[in-house]
Amino acid sequence: MKNYNIIQKLKKRLLINQVTEEKKIIKLLSKKKISLYCGFDPTSDSLHIGHLIPLLSLKRFQLYGHKPIILIGGATSLIGDPSFKINERKLNKQNNINIWSIKIKKQIKKFLDFNCILNNAIIINNYNWFNNINILDFLYNIGKFFSINQMIKKEFVKQRLKNDEKKISYTEFSYNILQSFDFLKLYIKYNVCLQIGGSDQWGNIVSGINLIKNIYKKKTYGITLTLIKQSNGIKYGKTENKTIWLSKKKTSPYKFYQFWVNINDNDVYKFLKLFKFISLKKINNLEKEEIKKKNKPKAQYILAKEITLMVHGKKELNSAERITKCLFTGVFNNMTKLDFLQLKQDSMPFIYLEKNSNLQKSIVIAGFASSYTVAYNIIKSNAISVNNTKQLNPKYIFKKSDFFYGCYTIIKMGKKNFCLILWK
Repeated sequence: MKNYNIIQKLKKRLLINQVTEEKKIIKLLSKKKISLYCGFDPTSDSLHIGHLIPLLSLKRFQLYGHKPIILIGGATSLIGDPSFKINERKLNKQNNINIWSIKIKKQIKKFLDFNCILNNAIIINNYNWFNNINILDFLYNIGKFFSINQMIKKEFVKQRLKNDEKKISYTEFSYNILQSFDFLKLYIKYNVCLQIGGSDQWGNIVSGINLIKNIYKKKTYGITLTLIKQSNGIKYGKTENKTIWLSKKKTSPYKFYQFWVNINDNDVYKFLKLFKFISLKKINNLEKEEIKKKNKPKAQYILAKEITLMVHGKKELNSAERITKCLFTGVFNNMTKLDFLQLKQDSMPFIYLEKNSNLQKSIVIAGFASSYTVAYNIIKSNAISVNNTKQLNPKYIFKKSDFFYGCYTIIKMGKKNFCLILWK
């Protein structure tokens, strides 16, 4: 891609939150290709959807000819970033972090080009330099550049200091210095002059810029990116409820797909700008077209399709679309055994039953009814379906033909209450 003003383009897509010395970084990017980096601490065995923004932003920079560097925080994840965390982080074990680092590397490799000649992406682990560091040398050469007076003025530090029960340990407090040192090391070895990160990383990024300036008298820059948030304003992250993971073992492709399908109408076009690599003109035209037609927007399905394809691939996208269609139509014959396993994983309530059980018993165990009497009346009111076939007999015994792959049946109450039966 031609090296247009990438900063302005990212701003138009609502990707940028803050930029240090914007005019200077724009001028630099117009003259030369640079190396930039973003850090990912392996504090779990998978990334989540909150990581998509920095990953795709690195991809955009790479498409414009710049070199993206991914820093895996094998060392910093031992400490834990306290930025805007209410409580002290739990410390992770080294062995877990090593395993998680390997898994996260595999996920990251789906998003960037590691084989292009001029600006191939690379992945580095900061444990490589922190593992052998001399603490006295570190304090003497690096620690002297950090003012405690300034560090305790950070908002998240002030909040933690106010409450003795939500203390901030020296371990967490030192995270800012370690991340700053990362920037310094990458500047020295790879001439990295730009760090990007979430909007909660502004203080850490600025500290790294100042450290390089103090030691080498050189200009470096920082950009913080938009955090995708829930409707209640809380960012999507693994420490919050209802986390959507990038690993299909933790969030099934069907649930992942459904998350995007159910994005609020007010947010879907913003998310298309954030995540899609199509022109803003096409996105704006789509929005105008759907407002004019006043139909249920198809934008959610475009968003869901593209992101699921990007994260999970064509096969899993097909599965997610197939399950969606089957649940909507009630025709389950096209579902594969793996589709049913996805529903069991995290997408539909399920129960175990003996194969001689009757319908009345099943809907009580499924939680559709509080008692057998209530179950009897619900069934008689024509509210229960077995594999989308209405059933009025409370004593109905499930037949062999009701068992998909010999072990699955779906019962439904009304239009939206599903339960998957797994037969013993």
